[in-house]
Amino acid sequence: MVSSKEVHAFIRRDPVLFASLVLALLSMLLVPPSAGYADYIDVRTLAILMCLMVSVAGISSTGAFDALARGFLGRSRGIRSLVFVLVGLPFILSMFITNDVALLTFVPFAILVLTLAGRRDLLVPVTVLQTLAANLGSMLLPFGNPQNIFIASHYDVGLPDFVITTGVIVLVGAVVLVLMALRVHDGPCEVSLADGQEGVDRRRLGFFTVLFAVCVLAVLRLVPYQFVLVLVVVLTLVVRPRTLVGIDWGLLLTFVFLFVFAGNLASLEAVSGSLGDLMRWDPVVASAVVSQFISNVPATVMLSNFTEDWAGLLAGANIGGFGTPIASMASIITLRIYSREEDADRGRFLRFFMVTNVIMFVILLTASLIH
Repeated sequence: MVSSKEVHAFIRRDPVLFASLVLALLSMLLVPPSAGYADYIDVRTLAILMCLMVSVAGISSTGAFDALARGFLGRSRGIRSLVFVLVGLPFILSMFITNDVALLTFVPFAILVLTLAGRRDLLVPVTVLQTLAANLGSMLLPFGNPQNIFIASHYDVGLPDFVITTGVIVLVGAVVLVLMALRVHDGPCEVSLADGQEGVDRRRLGFFTVLFAVCVLAVLRLVPYQFVLVLVVVLTLVVRPRTLVGIDWGLLLTFVFLFVFAGNLASLEAVSGSLGDLMRWDPVVASAVVSQFISNVPATVMLSNFTEDWAGLLAGANIGGFGTPIASMASIITLRIYSREEDADRGRFLRFFMVTNVIMFVILLTASLIH
């Protein structure tokens, strides 16, 4: 028998997974389980996402990300320069390692650096700007975030078409992000990161980098995803089996629940008709608004049932990642990490988060509609 304390601990530990489970269970009340549920699950997307998570976790375990960050930070000449580095890292690397992984890697690192620099007063603006940066940078490429992986896979979108659709939005967002970062007051930065620095395991780095490249080929449909899945699992078991244990299996399970939820909703005539009308009216606005309430990943999965306009869905779902804290699952990651700090001011975090996200949402949506 599961106690209430265990349930509460589960909710606190992974609220997004719990919410997706509740949504799936509620949808089952409307559409009883059947063999048709199997058609809801996008196996290709799940397989590619898992392979990317394994390869990125392997690269992270080599110390490469830490060494890269230390190299950039060693060249910082003041607080503002430091902030630009801390925000720039997740912006750039989220294009390749997904926004979730970028934040899991660099938010804790930013907290460490700002603590060493004696500037914990900057934890809220820096971690929020990192979240904006990761969500923005991850828009550019097909493997930058879960919804991009799904859209590229589901609609068979080529890389050039994908970048053309997202490039202008990312460029506009980058300008806004820079202007926000410039509002941080400059000052001297005296922080040494030499102590405790470890070397990079270059052999393992090369191995997992090759695996990551193969995963990218699967995203671009140049290599069968089934082959890549077997290759990644078998080789990782041989080289570093604990990498498979350490990835975020909860995220994959969250996707399964969301596929069930979206599939059940799409099968309801009333919901299908309303969402279909919204997507026919304006897929960008519709997907951006729906994302505010159920997160852009499940919104993407659900709304894909009602449109063939992948470009509109892609732009809207990514823009929809800005706004409310639940609009993007990556934002939940930052909030969870920051909330664990003893001096965390959740109220201040949420206020700063909402102001900056609403500004970014309005500007990007306007730019997308004009473009």
